[in-house]
Amino acid sequence: MNMADDNLTIELSMAELRAITRYAVACAEPTVPIFERERSDDHRPRAAIAAARAFADGGERTKVIRDAAWAAQRAYQQTRDAGQDAASDVARAAGAAASAAYLHPLAKATQVWHILGSAVYAARAAELDAAGDRAVGTEYIEKARDLADPVVVSVLTRYPAASGGRGRVGELLRELDTSLRQRPGSEQQGR
Repeated sequence: MNMADDNLTIELSMAELRAITRYAVACAEPTVPIFERERSDDHRPRAAIAAARAFADGGERTKVIRDAAWAAQRAYQQTRDAGQDAASDVARAAGAAASAAYLHPLAKATQVWHILGSAVYAARAAELDAAGDRAVGTEYIEKARDLADPVVVSVLTRYPAASGGRGRVGELLRELDTSLRQRPGSEQQGR
């Protein structure tokens, strides 16, 4: 996609936004115990996931979802500042799950983070929780790939492919993005 395409919009139905959000919740939720081991009294990531799940299950897109995403972002910042890296990435995954409900219909590669961010941050959290074992992150990405239903893949392929940068998290993003786009039946529109 070239610079002239930056203003193109993508058709997104409410059912597709719910599917993306459901996927994001399924990817982020398994890592919440990592966060809660470090901060047992902090329920912001779990609340963000619950708000996202409520939308995915048919609820309205309300301020509650945005507020929960911002609260998870603050939890991310606090755990990052405390040197709790795995917990920090769990909070980012939870915030990304809530933010998935607000995927923008703009044909920009940055929007891929709204689709895959929860999976990628959860994978990195699992990896860090396993003493930085990159194989654990890669395995999590493989599970996330398997969780993506055809609706998720269809929406993803309407966007340009993920761009470079962002260290290990960026590597995991590109790994997941590429593997989903290479699935049989993928439209390859984003390439």
